[in-house]
Amino acid sequence: MFLHLSTFYNIYLTKAITKRETKLVNSIILIAVVAMFAIGITAAIILYIVAQKFKVIENPLIDEVVELLPGAHCGGCGYPGCRALAETMVKRGSLENLNCPVGGKEVMGQIAALMGLVAEEKEPMIAVLRCSGSKLNAPDKVLYEGASSCSFLHQLNVGESGCPYGCLGQGDCVFSCKFDAIVIDNKTGLPVIDNEKCVACGACVKACPRQIIEIRTKGKKDRRIYVSCVNKEKGGIARKNCTVACIGCGKCVKICPYEAITMENNLAYIDFGKCKLCRKCVKECPTNAITELNFPVIKEKAQPNTGVQA
Repeated sequence: MFLHLSTFYNIYLTKAITKRETKLVNSIILIAVVAMFAIGITAAIILYIVAQKFKVIENPLIDEVVELLPGAHCGGCGYPGCRALAETMVKRGSLENLNCPVGGKEVMGQIAALMGLVAEEKEPMIAVLRCSGSKLNAPDKVLYEGASSCSFLHQLNVGESGCPYGCLGQGDCVFSCKFDAIVIDNKTGLPVIDNEKCVACGACVKACPRQIIEIRTKGKKDRRIYVSCVNKEKGGIARKNCTVACIGCGKCVKICPYEAITMENNLAYIDFGKCKLCRKCVKECPTNAITELNFPVIKEKAQPNTGVQA
């Protein structure tokens, strides 16, 4: 009898303890949930207040300018993306010294009309290769087998032709161009720039470790004259690696009537802002280091017949 009563009491006591523990656990969970909810609400209120206090109200004109820009994000304008350029234009309220090389005159005109400004007349620009060290003019001295990277090869050695300034031909400029305006000519081993596709964004200039690509004006009728060499070595050494290297003789400097050519570190440079495309320097250069593009062929004057007839 007593045994049954004891067992019943133990069962009752166990159930009572279990109920209390369950209530306690439920209370703890409820308190935790309420606490988390309160913390969340408090954090949301704080974030909202901070956001309202420090929010930046952006000029809606920026979005309109962005819509007019080509969206190439090439960096040719000097800013990291089209939106950065648009923000600068709107904040300044001026287009002075600002230009989108991809959009060109047409896009800049549309932006000027939108902002009630006058767009500056910009002369069209294009990238030019200042190296004529082709496989014919600068034959390979060694064979390179390794990573197809101009930057890597530039750090490794002077290149296959032996010229420490010449084109390495691994195509870093090709990979950097977003407009497919550059290809490597398998015959010459040099990059070829497409006049129609090039927008003068300057990406290839930054990609070239030898700095042989330059942004220059397109020129009237797409005609250009420039020294196609960046070798600063003395004449004999430069010619040893490339037959069309500039030897720093200075003849082009002396014959130029417009003082458009300067000589520094054994290398001639033609200022495209001063050059009048007279072509006198082209004929004067003894190594054909000066390149002229899209000019008509000069017809040589017929020599007078001084022979004595019998």
